[in-house]
Amino acid sequence: MFRSIQPAEKFFRAGGLTLFALAAFTYAPLSIAQAGDAEPQGPAGSADTSALPRMEAAPSAGMLEGGFRNLYELNFKGGRDKFISYQRLEPRDPMGKAAEAASYLYEQFNSKGIFTSEFFLSDEKFLGGAIGTPADNRNDAFLNANHAARDMAETVLKTEPRDSHSLLVITMTDGMEADYDALLVKKQMAGLSLTKQADAEAAKLLAVDPSAEDAYMALGAANYVIGCLPSYKRAFLWFGGIHGDREKGMEQLQRAADHGHFMQGFAKAWLALAFEREHQPEQARKLLTELMAEYPANPLYAKELALLDHPADPKR
Repeated sequence: MFRSIQPAEKFFRAGGLTLFALAAFTYAPLSIAQAGDAEPQGPAGSADTSALPRMEAAPSAGMLEGGFRNLYELNFKGGRDKFISYQRLEPRDPMGKAAEAASYLYEQFNSKGIFTSEFFLSDEKFLGGAIGTPADNRNDAFLNANHAARDMAETVLKTEPRDSHSLLVITMTDGMEADYDALLVKKQMAGLSLTKQADAEAAKLLAVDPSAEDAYMALGAANYVIGCLPSYKRAFLWFGGIHGDREKGMEQLQRAADHGHFMQGFAKAWLALAFEREHQPEQARKLLTELMAEYPANPLYAKELALLDHPADPKR
């Protein structure tokens, strides 16, 4: 999943562990119980392994990765429990709150059928937003967790403006809220404004660390949605400096699908549906097959693959 593994020294600060992006969990942080200066020898001059440094994985290692896997399996509560446990162990890392926010957002996306071809292939649904009024679709749990993550990251950036970890959290939180505004509460202008802001933040992040490609998930989704709007609406948005682009959105989603970490699966799912919308079924089939193999507990991928191979209604 996420390929941008930073040098080990970047993961540590005074007082505790700091994780860049979502990547550190691939390599468990270690605590070392130092042995004495002597190096006792066992029989026949071999080293006594009991005297070697003892290395133990930190309790938080793998919690975020395991939690996101739960989300891909539609076990939203299980994933959220891991994210909250992670926050107790790493209270200064804003990524814990950002992951919790993602669990609420994608749970609601799932309940509204947003990650389905039925939603994506219908202009009325895809461009009009999820079923329900803005009040019905309001998600305070998502907003509270997302804003908390952003506040924590902004606090760090006040003193360390090039902190790549915090820049990624800011990019992700603004991107997720842009999708929330556009697709759930139907505040398209607010969502589009956040997309523009997230684009600028992503540029800062990628200037510091070009490999932080999880940032492209929410950006690609938002750019694709804007790019699919009717031309008269896009022309109006250009005057506000908002330049949605469906081709750019698909390129960004492809980068997250190819090189993302925890957001890679979401990028693949979104991109597969975008390929269907763009009448490129072979590319969609490839991604859905990969997702079905990696997350067999999620029935949506198999269902979408079956619909792609045997569409019940060509006008879906």
